[in-house]
Parts: sequence; C-alpha cells; structure tokens
Amino acid sequence: MHNKIDRYVLSLIEKSSPEKTAWNIEKMRSGAPVTWNYIDGCMLLSLLEMAKITGDERYAAFVEGFVDAFIGDDGAIRTFDPMKHTLDDINESRVLIPLYFSTGKEKYRKAAEITKAALDIQPRTAEGNFWHKKIYPHQVWLDGVYMAQVFAAQYEKHLGAGDYSDVIAQIKMVRARMFDEKKRLYYHGYDCSRQVFWADKETGLSQSFWLRAMGWFAAALTDIIDILPAGEEKEYLSSLLLEMMEGVSAYMDAASGMYWQVVDQPGRQGNYLETSGSSMMAYAMLKGARIGALPKEYAAKGEKTFNGIVEKYLDFEGDDIHLSGICLVAGLGPQNDRRRDGTYAYYISEPIVKNDAKGVAPFVMCYTEVLRLTRER
Repeated sequence: MHNKIDRYVLSLIEKSSPEKTAWNIEKMRSGAPVTWNYIDGCMLLSLLEMAKITGDERYAAFVEGFVDAFIGDDGAIRTFDPMKHTLDDINESRVLIPLYFSTGKEKYRKAAEITKAALDIQPRTAEGNFWHKKIYPHQVWLDGVYMAQVFAAQYEKHLGAGDYSDVIAQIKMVRARMFDEKKRLYYHGYDCSRQVFWADKETGLSQSFWLRAMGWFAAALTDIIDILPAGEEKEYLSSLLLEMMEGVSAYMDAASGMYWQVVDQPGRQGNYLETSGSSMMAYAMLKGARIGALPKEYAAKGEKTFNGIVEKYLDFEGDDIHLSGICLVAGLGPQNDRRRDGTYAYYISEPIVKNDAKGVAPFVMCYTEVLRLTRER
C-alpha cells in the first residue's frame, strides 16, 4: 500500500509545473492564472515532508524548482500583492525558511521578510486579530490561523526575536469567541462587528461547524506547538489541541474513523464523510501524539482515520490513483454572495472533487506521520 501511495504522489509532481499543477483543481476550473497561493503552498509543504521522511530528493527538487519560478533574486514574490491583505497568500511562504536553511540562498530569506512585512500591515479587528481578507472586514476565520499564524511563529523562531505573544493572543481570542462549550467544537467564522449577513447579531458567529475549517485550526495548533520552545505557551496550545481532539472525537464515524463535512450532523441527508478535514484531524492526532502534545492513544485514532480514508476514497485504477471525497471550496460571503451563508444546506452544496490539493496535501501530510509511526514500531 505504501509503495502505491508513493507512486501516486510522484505521479502528481511528474504531471505538474509552476504554471499548471495536477492538484489545483480550483485554478484549473476557473482558468485563472497561477499565483502564489495557499493551495499550492499546502502541497509543497507536504512534499518537503515527504523528502524528509523518505530521503527521496525528487520531492525537494520539485519544490525548489517550483518556488524559484516565483522568487526573484531580490526576494520579490511574483503575483504576491501585500495590499490585497489576504491571509491565504501567506501560507505558501512557509516553504521559504526551510529552503533558505537547506540551500543558503538569500532570496528565500528576503522573500520571507517580504511576507512578514505584509503580515505587519494586515488589518486587524478591534480585538486584535487579523482580518481574514480585505474583502472580509472585521472577520476571523479558523482557516486564517493556519494560513498566517504558523508562518508567523516559524518566522519568530528562525528569523525574528522569538516573540510569540501576538500569535498566542490571537489564538486565545479564537478560543474565547469561536468555541462552543456544549458541543466542544469551533465555528467556522466570527464577525467582530456583527454586521455581515451570515453572522449572529449577538455573538457574531457563523451557524455551522465545517470540518475543514476545524481541520485547518487543528493542524495549525499542532504545527505551532512543534515550533514553540518548552514553556507556558506551548503547554497552553497543547491543552487547546487536546480539548479540540476530545471534542471532535465524539463525532467520529465509528466504522471508518472519518469525520463529516458538517461535523455535528452525522448521517443527516446530504452530509458525507469528507477527505480533507478528516486528513487534517488524523494529521493533528498523529503528529500531536508524536511530539508529546497529545496522549499516545491519539496516534491509533489518527491511524484509524487514515486507513478509513484509504479504504473509502483512495481508488487504484491500473497505474492511476485517485483521491476523492474532497470538498472543493467553501467560505462565508462576501456581502454580495448570499449563497455562502454558513448554513448546513450551503456546506453540503459545494462540489465534491478528486485529487484537489486541499485534500491531497493533508492526506500526504498525514501519510508522512503514518510512515514515522510505522518506522518506530
């Protein structure tokens, strides 16, 4: 099985270039030009992990060649516009610091500095959190913690002063405003101004618990914990991760170990077991257990979820392999898009696709943790 998955990942990079990838289905469908974006960033990060765990140089070579198509000698990032003020575009810059240390090329460090400068001017809510995007004023989305805060922590560790206080403060605000104490789950979005159409006028919260949003947040907590030095901040985030994993585990599908597109509505008509968010939950459990942020039994839970994804959604057709069950995209608003209203009906209406990086990349990240676990046995 592992050999087949290795072949699947290698086949994706063999079919891909910086201008056209085999995994960015969203870009392919829209016909939009290639940009510095979080979708490719997720995949590149997973490939760096594959290089690390397998020792196969093809993965890292592809990442470096891909990134070089965007980064100039002065560190300028082609297509990256700081004035768009979108957290999504920060995520791909997570590959820059590892590339800087592995190659010594100054352009990667300069590009990381440019990314950090963009974060420094990102608009914030009245409570101090980054706006998710300029087009989403006063809004905090769970997705954004993954998109921006992991890079911010990574930058502080390797290029900054080691000050993680802003990262921690923003996560604390997410916990205070977006966590449901009864269901033990996180809402997708929060509008500090309580003005946008999808937000509850009293709480500012969206209506539903979308799996991938929670998955982004779980992965972010895990990756930031791995970055932080020992101390109160690391312990605090570890407690949040455990709290979250305890909460979401109650909604796990017993047969497959997977999780539902709308987490708290198992078996409801139209709901389905979704690949990307399930992969992120499995990744958080496996890595969280490995780094000591979660009890060891969570590794077995994560492995069960991974195996469930393989059995349900990984299809082997001759030399072709397809990963299905992936929600293509979901969001909240903007103001002129009332369809994206955060309801149950909305989340189950979005297209379900194969081989999109928002599912493939978390699956591969999860796979690298399974490989580590296998080698420890």
